[in-house]
Amino acid sequence: MPELKDSEFREISALVHDKFGIKLPDQKKILVQGRLQGFLKKNSIKTFSEYIRKVRADKTDHELVELVNRITTNHTYFFRESDHFGFFSKTVLPEITDRQASRGVRDIRVWCAGCSSGEEPYALVMLMMEALGSGYAGWNAGVLATDISAKVLAMAKRGVYERDQVDKVPPPIRAKYFKPSGDGGCEVCPTVKKEVTFRSLNLMNAVFPFKKPFQVIFCRNVMIYFDSPTKLALVRRYAKHLEPGGYLFIGHSESLLHEATEFEYVCPAVYRKKA
Repeated sequence: MPELKDSEFREISALVHDKFGIKLPDQKKILVQGRLQGFLKKNSIKTFSEYIRKVRADKTDHELVELVNRITTNHTYFFRESDHFGFFSKTVLPEITDRQASRGVRDIRVWCAGCSSGEEPYALVMLMMEALGSGYAGWNAGVLATDISAKVLAMAKRGVYERDQVDKVPPPIRAKYFKPSGDGGCEVCPTVKKEVTFRSLNLMNAVFPFKKPFQVIFCRNVMIYFDSPTKLALVRRYAKHLEPGGYLFIGHSESLLHEATEFEYVCPAVYRKKA
């Protein structure tokens, strides 16, 4: 197996940070080596330097995105950090619908940034359908879900999951919004799938291509990979694309320097844009 030299690790770290904002501290060297060695062996790549040249030669950045996929964790499941979904359903959603109805507007705009394999946006659509009932059809709702990885976006669009990924779904919701898949798993029903728009987006882009602000942004367990300046810049971009009073959900293992942003603390890992 090829060994990752310090100089090669620094080069990989710089590539990943410059393009995607992901910070790889020195203690991640062994993890990066372990995650990549199998790929190098399978593809008859003799050294990490040869692999780095291959990544740099790919002008589409596909190889670099795949590198990031190999060294980061995409594992998730439905209703992970379930208190967030309860707060969204019981507090945030009624607040949005009441405010929009008072304006004569029936528009709910939710963005899942770093959506991975789709469990989070599908769960949010299910909760909106449950909360609004037959009235859901009268709202311009649904969810925008973005990620940099074409691989996980393809998985998300397919909407088929292993049994253990849906274990946390309340049984009534599971019975209503899933159907058995041919391989023993569960598939999200078409009525839910069509309410999620999946798009490729690099969160390091200086400008996001959105014309209207969102009321809610979920960006959970994404910023754990970023250093403080990268995280702060991203949070400020989120603020630009949230309505005043809009909510930002982050992961419970993450923190937000709200004193340096336009957000105020609401409850663990939930922040609100100051009005």
